[in-house]
Amino acid sequence: MKNSLLIKADSRGHANHGWLDTNHTFSFANYYNPERMHFGVLRVINDDYIAAGAGFGTHPHENMEIITIPFEGDLEHKDSMGHKEVIKHGDVQVMSAGTGIYHSEYNANKDKAVKLFQIWVFPDKRNVEPRYDQITLDTSKMANQFMQILSPNPEDEGVWIHQNAWFDMGDFEAGKKVSHKLRAPQGNGIYAMVVDGKFKVNGQELEYRDGLGLWEISELEIETLEKGRLLLMEVPMQLN
Repeated sequence: MKNSLLIKADSRGHANHGWLDTNHTFSFANYYNPERMHFGVLRVINDDYIAAGAGFGTHPHENMEIITIPFEGDLEHKDSMGHKEVIKHGDVQVMSAGTGIYHSEYNANKDKAVKLFQIWVFPDKRNVEPRYDQITLDTSKMANQFMQILSPNPEDEGVWIHQNAWFDMGDFEAGKKVSHKLRAPQGNGIYAMVVDGKFKVNGQELEYRDGLGLWEISELEIETLEKGRLLLMEVPMQLN
């Protein structure tokens, strides 16, 4: 397919540290693939499984927009801005690291794992004041349609980041067909990631955790082959 990037789930970078079992869509940590450094300003999609009682100790970030979407379990977050929060399935967390933050992330439960996506996006402004936000989604709005969960605008639905980007997520029954228009097709591409189920996106079949990036298009045609959830990430294709 022209102007496309297909990343099958089993071709991602993988590391199992015991307490952390993770898959990297793009180069990260010990996984390096020069052909998979980023998709436009979309730098990281880490698919993390954190064992009961384990987690990431305090570590720094700067000049990155960091989005965390849990799918199972509870994640305890602490940071240098004074936040101590728990995020769970149905929540979306965002941090603008800006001039620099420190944070830790731990599984809040001693008896079950946490499963989540952590996504990093290069910002369009450097050295901003660090910022934290967290929302709980009304997931009923995702039934057989896409719900906006992230945008560039603080007044819009969902969280916001310092970038001309939009994320949408939906839960679809088998057989459902929908179209999705890009908000800024002149400069943006879109990366579709299967959370669960099986979909056909612009003719390409995608299964559990497969991803497809497309650019120089204005619209997606999506068909649900097996009941599931799809995450769409529209981002600028040019780095600032």
